[in-house]
Amino acid sequence: MFLATALLYPCALAALCVGAGLAVDRASGCFLPASLVVSVGAATLIGLSQLTTYLAWLAPATPFLMLVLALGGLAVGWERACTLVRACARRRWPVAVAALAYLLALAPVLAAGRPSFSSYMALADSAVHMLGADFLIRHGQDYSHLDLRNSYGQFVHYYYGSSYPSGADTLLGGSAFLLGLPLIWAFQPFNAFVLASATGPTWLLARRVGLAPRWAAPAVLTAVLPALVYAYELIASVKELTALSMLLTLGALVVSHRRWLGGGPTGAIPFALVLGAGASALGLAFGAWALAAVAVLAVVLARSFRADRVRRTPARASTAGGERPGGGAGRARRLVALVGVGVLALALAALPTWADVPGALRVARAIASTSNSGNLRTPLRVTQVFGVWLNGSYKLAPAGGALLATHVLVALALVAALLGAAHIVRMRAFALAGWICATLLASLAISRSVTTWADAKTLVLSSPLAMLLAWAGVAALLSARRVVLARVVGALVALALLGGVVVSDALLYHSSNLAPTARYEELASLDARYAGKGPVLFTDFDEYAMYELRNLDVGGPNFIYPPTAVSAGHGEPVDLDRIAPSVLAAYPLIVTRRDPVASRPPSAYRLLWQGSYYQVWGRRHGERPALAHVALTGSQAVQCEAIGRIAAHADAPGERLVGAPAAELVRVGLERSAHPRRWGHQHEGLVMSTPGRLTASFELPHAGVWDVWVQGQIMPTVRLAVDGRTIASIAGQLDGNSLVPDTVPPIAVRLAAGRHTVTVTRQGFSLAPGEGGSAVLDAVFLTPADADPRGRLRTVAPSAWQGLCGGRYQWVELVGSIGARP
Repeated sequence: MFLATALLYPCALAALCVGAGLAVDRASGCFLPASLVVSVGAATLIGLSQLTTYLAWLAPATPFLMLVLALGGLAVGWERACTLVRACARRRWPVAVAALAYLLALAPVLAAGRPSFSSYMALADSAVHMLGADFLIRHGQDYSHLDLRNSYGQFVHYYYGSSYPSGADTLLGGSAFLLGLPLIWAFQPFNAFVLASATGPTWLLARRVGLAPRWAAPAVLTAVLPALVYAYELIASVKELTALSMLLTLGALVVSHRRWLGGGPTGAIPFALVLGAGASALGLAFGAWALAAVAVLAVVLARSFRADRVRRTPARASTAGGERPGGGAGRARRLVALVGVGVLALALAALPTWADVPGALRVARAIASTSNSGNLRTPLRVTQVFGVWLNGSYKLAPAGGALLATHVLVALALVAALLGAAHIVRMRAFALAGWICATLLASLAISRSVTTWADAKTLVLSSPLAMLLAWAGVAALLSARRVVLARVVGALVALALLGGVVVSDALLYHSSNLAPTARYEELASLDARYAGKGPVLFTDFDEYAMYELRNLDVGGPNFIYPPTAVSAGHGEPVDLDRIAPSVLAAYPLIVTRRDPVASRPPSAYRLLWQGSYYQVWGRRHGERPALAHVALTGSQAVQCEAIGRIAAHADAPGERLVGAPAAELVRVGLERSAHPRRWGHQHEGLVMSTPGRLTASFELPHAGVWDVWVQGQIMPTVRLAVDGRTIASIAGQLDGNSLVPDTVPPIAVRLAAGRHTVTVTRQGFSLAPGEGGSAVLDAVFLTPADADPRGRLRTVAPSAWQGLCGGRYQWVELVGSIGARP
């Protein structure tokens, strides 16, 4: 799966984009520069997938229609394709840069050597995009059959049923479905590919500012992968990354306007498709940057018409009427035809957006005005657009020497950008200068009118332009052929820009958190095993479960849209003891994490399956909900009194009391442990912020094989030992929610009765991904390895309730006479 998603998938997606780009190139007059074929092809596939999913009956055919379009493009553009291949063989820099950009963008997953994604614990929006991509390709934009009583139905309805931008999602879904790949593992490679596709238009722009290929290569890398953009790639902001590729492609088409603006009417097709793809991916907010590009083209056309009128003065007219045949009137007709074809292509490319403009406007306004800043505690700094941020988190300011170095590098980039702006004007590259100026002004206007969340997106989309301007300054210095010092300074500035971005990205790479592969593969197996047998109540807080259990009509705890009957607070897992038995009766299946500390489901459920991470409980056929369900805490005496009170409510023949015995548990007292003083606390957990060792003792009541359980958020490698003997190395065990500890699968070890010592060691620095990620230890405890995973129940008549006294219980129930008793 790793090779299929990380290597085969991007190659297949590139082939689809090249084929679609060649088809558009042929249809528009064969003018596309080679560097734009992939990004224009991606825009074309977005337009196609938007159209097919809008026609819901055609949605399942989307992957195959994408393949047909690509094969057709390769067929009709075969000669052009061969020319491109020969050109790439001669000029290898652009291809090498694109491949390197992909490898850097996917570096955490590639270094881990397993399918995963790096947005884990940072932003759960990627769960929504996986869910939406799957639903749209399977069902199209038909939401009539959704069950809105559960989280799955609510998420799909409230997002995609309300004109949420889905252009990136349909491209992801269509391309991954074609290869039969799980979207959860194709998601990060898709984001890396989309970002790499932006290197083509960026290459064209870098060459336009006067950079030689050997300098254009680092310029493209730093413009496509500046710190802020790289951070958003690691958190898989698929809408922004797709929009960024389309934005840079618009700029490249504006700069190369001489190739198509004065030609036939079909020349407008690529520009229109890119506009439509941007609107489909980001929503109507993309219109601000689209208008900037259109405005520049309008100025170019106006200047062209004015120059044409000057050439056709009466003194120079060749006809008595002063109007040359095919002159101004002919140009006007060609312009009208050009605009008409462009508008038609734009209408088809983003049909779902135009079909519900009021809804799209509502979504754009909601995003722009939301008071919810997501994972941003404070607004991002404007200086982050200059590509350098020497901190492992884009949300936090650098400190100490890193802060000073960041300020110096940002100041250097700013000076270079000002010099670059003057250089572009001096080159008389007015279309490029106008596009950069208009686009930055549009970004400034947007940032002044939106709240924190949307402002951050604006900075992300602006950062490549700021970096391009800085590299234009480098080009100005390098072009001073008679001034050796200027060329030396230019080379030093280039190295500083490249080094600052590389170090910034390396820090972000080091702090990334990767999704736990094995746990999600286990969830996927449950979806296949129990498909169609839902709805299922999923008790863990993990929004990715909505995708992995998509065939079970999953309801989860306290997502943004949870089942109201089980909601208790965002981020908290379901406490089954707090839910009325009659409410749970709506769920024939309950999926829980393996956690001996948590209560087992009510007596109406029996254990159907147990894996390394999860348990599946099924409701017994015909079983009625319990008459009463009470969680028990405290001493045995306190619990005995509570059992007696419940028994007093029995008033019908055949009623029974059912108790769930608590697991035998030995806790390791972490609060009395020896550990480095610099380790702080997060909620109830101990933050292992630096390499070091924790030592704690515990005492076992009897000998035997015991399961050692570790709870926390552990991304870097942590070594677990008992009595000096290493029993496990733990890494990549994350829950996806920093508020709720993850439970690592139990580790069996044979121990004698009496006192023992456990050590937890965080290893030293390494180049492995996520070694600077989350490392929080919440608890360590032990249970007998031979404990019954079914949590065997005890049943007595109400009159004999004292028979339950003397033990410890998770809960006790009063059940009726109908239904099989355990």
